[in-house]
Amino acid sequence: MPWSEVAGRKRNRLQVDERREQLLELGIRLFSDRSYEEIPIGEIAEAAGISKGLLYHYFPSKRDFYVEAVRHAAGQMLSSIEQATQGPDRGEVEGLRRGLDAYLDYVEDHAVAYSTLMKSGAADPDVALVVEQARGTFVLQISEGAGLLAPSPTVRVALRGWIGFVEAASLEWLETRAVARTALREVMVAALMGAAQAAAMDLNDGVTADLTPKPKKSARGRS
Repeated sequence: MPWSEVAGRKRNRLQVDERREQLLELGIRLFSDRSYEEIPIGEIAEAAGISKGLLYHYFPSKRDFYVEAVRHAAGQMLSSIEQATQGPDRGEVEGLRRGLDAYLDYVEDHAVAYSTLMKSGAADPDVALVVEQARGTFVLQISEGAGLLAPSPTVRVALRGWIGFVEAASLEWLETRAVARTALREVMVAALMGAAQAAAMDLNDGVTADLTPKPKKSARGRS
């Protein structure tokens, strides 16, 4: 195959991928303000400046478009959490707080989409799978960011239960705004550490492992 033809195919593939990502970004914006049911496929195509036929070229159906937009949004959220939990204080309280702040940024910026997913996403098995995979990655990111490395099966169960608490608390906060966001985050931090400590207890001798992230010692305080 001539090099010019190979280069042309790669260029076309890049153009298709870029256009597809642009459409997914549009989907995230649209579904962040209104629910899936409220937005007809024609409106999506019009907002994208393309025909419905061309939109169907990229996504077989509106549902496929929605599922992929959810997957794209989840990837963005997890990427921001991963970046937030990195740094010299990884494994300490501040690293954990930054990870939760990144999560709450997503919740706040995509309030309608988040509420819809948490309340009715399970009705669609493909969307439910995307959400469940995102939960698993979120647990891993937060636990590593908090210094809970290689947790036992019991601790992993506790962490998975904590996700349910975080989601329920986030929905309540979105609906009522009864507490400040910083207060919500601190409750989440305390709940995570409390759940992990309780799960780490050795039921045979009643000893509880101390899993609380420690603040960094200052250079002055070191021997």
